[in-house]
Parts: sequence; structure tokens; C-alpha cells
Amino acid sequence: MKIVFLDAKTIGEDIDLSCFDKLGDVVKYPFSTSAEVPERVKDADVLVINKIDINEQTIHTAGHLKLICVTATGTDVLDKEYLDKRGIAWCNVADYSTESVAQHTFAMLFYLLEKLSYYDNYVKSGRYVNDTAFSHFAEAFHELKGMTWGIIGLGNIGRRVASIAEAFGAHVIYCSPSGAPPQAGYQQVDFDTLLSSSDIVSVHAPLNQYTEGLMDGPAFQKMQPHAIFLNLGRGQIVEENALAAALDQKLIAAAGLDVLSQEPMSKDSPLRAFSDSRRLLITPHIGWASVESRTRLMDIIAGQISSFFS
Repeated sequence: MKIVFLDAKTIGEDIDLSCFDKLGDVVKYPFSTSAEVPERVKDADVLVINKIDINEQTIHTAGHLKLICVTATGTDVLDKEYLDKRGIAWCNVADYSTESVAQHTFAMLFYLLEKLSYYDNYVKSGRYVNDTAFSHFAEAFHELKGMTWGIIGLGNIGRRVASIAEAFGAHVIYCSPSGAPPQAGYQQVDFDTLLSSSDIVSVHAPLNQYTEGLMDGPAFQKMQPHAIFLNLGRGQIVEENALAAALDQKLIAAAGLDVLSQEPMSKDSPLRAFSDSRRLLITPHIGWASVESRTRLMDIIAGQISSFFS
């Protein structure tokens, strides 16, 4: 069996992939363009991919291909109709990064909520040296306890964030953009109520017809001016021009983004001009990527390949 990784660097070079060597011959390409894929998949039995488009144009040469493993939950890169026609199986991985994304959600929140960028700079710039007081109160912050946290998309990650927020004493509400029925134990509200009632709004929803462009200009206008917005779902859920305007006009206090509409970031992104880290924090889609999460992901993929050929 030949296993071909088409974009192995999306997993990271610090993750041990030796378990795949026990399953067959392994070839790893750091990245692959669509033009390079047809040649690279010719004699592959299994493809391991993340962001590579899999369709007739890219894999028509793959005469031995039996299984495609997506190292993610989303499968929008797959032309499933074409794969069905060819009899090629595919699999993805769910719920491997819940703890990692939930942790990153709170890392982003506290960075913004407690004005950590300002206070770190205050000390490192030398202003704290021989200051007149042992504390410095220029940037006020508040306790999470008693705040209302609104969650958009109450899947595995959303529920984990909810449980941690409640442990801090926050009141949690949620909305389901798709109109799914209420989940027992959680307070479901409509979208407008969530926006207008929440001190913190976090997105943990997938990208689909219900969520694309959901956070637009009118949505940000419904939020409270002291509110913090966090997106750890998908970048296209947020209209970035509208978010930039909301920050400029101080319709919201701050935003934290781990996902963008274009990744890597476009040079034309309207968010590039916003340099105040007290009000805008952007990380390069790393919320899912703790060492434990990526290790768990690849162990699951190896298990799927082994089970498939058993």
C-alpha cells in the first residue's frame, strides 16, 4: 500500500508520523499545487490531505486510489459526487480539537478583556520603573463572573466553551443559525437577542448557507459597545469590512479572530490597517493546533486507514 501526504506541513513538522510507516510505503510532500497533484497521486492507494482540492481534475490519474483521509472536520475540498462515481472512500475527523479550540478561545478573551497588551507594554517600556504606585489603573477591566456570554453554534466546541464560561460564573446563552431545536440544559435565544444581550459573543459554527456572512454590518450594530467578539469558527462567517468599521466606529470594544476569510491573510484585508492590539487580536488559525490535538488527529487518521484495509 502506498500512502501519499499531499500537504504534510499543514500538520506541522513536530508531530511524529512514524505510525504510518507501519501501514505501507509513505511519501510526504510539504505542499502540493493543483497542477502537481495528478503526477503525485498516480500510484497512491491512500491520500492524506488537508487543503488540497480533490476532484476529477486533480486525481483523474489515480488509478489505484481507494481512500482519501482529510485531516480536518470540514470536507468542502472533496468532490463527493465524483468520488462516489469512482468508488473512492473518504473519511474526516471530528471532535479531535475541542479542548484546544476551547482553550484558545479563553486565551484570546483574557488577552482582550484584561488589556494584557497594554499592561505588558507599560512594564516593558520602562514606565513601571520607579513609578509612584505599585499598581496602575489606566486601562480598566472587569470580571467574567456575571457577564452574559453568547455562543453562536453549540456543537462540541460551543458546549465546552459554555461549560468553562459557566465555571467562571458567566451566564451562557446560545443561538443556532440553522434553526436546530433547543438543546437540553442550555438557553437558546434568537440571533438578535444574543447580539444585543451579550457582553461576549463567540462563534464556533461551521461555514454553511446559514452562517456565511452572518456577522455583517447590521449584526455588529446590534451588539453592545463594551462587547468583545471572538471568531473561532470560519473566517467567511464574518464580513471583515463590517468588522473593521465596527471597530473604527467603536460599535464593539474589541475582537479576537483565529480565522480569516482568506488564509493566509490577504494583503488587501481591511483588518491589516488596525494595529491596536488592545482592540483587535488575530492569530493565524492555530486554535486547533495544540501538540496534543494534532497528535490525536494523526493517530485517528492512522487508525482509519488500518481499519479500512482490514
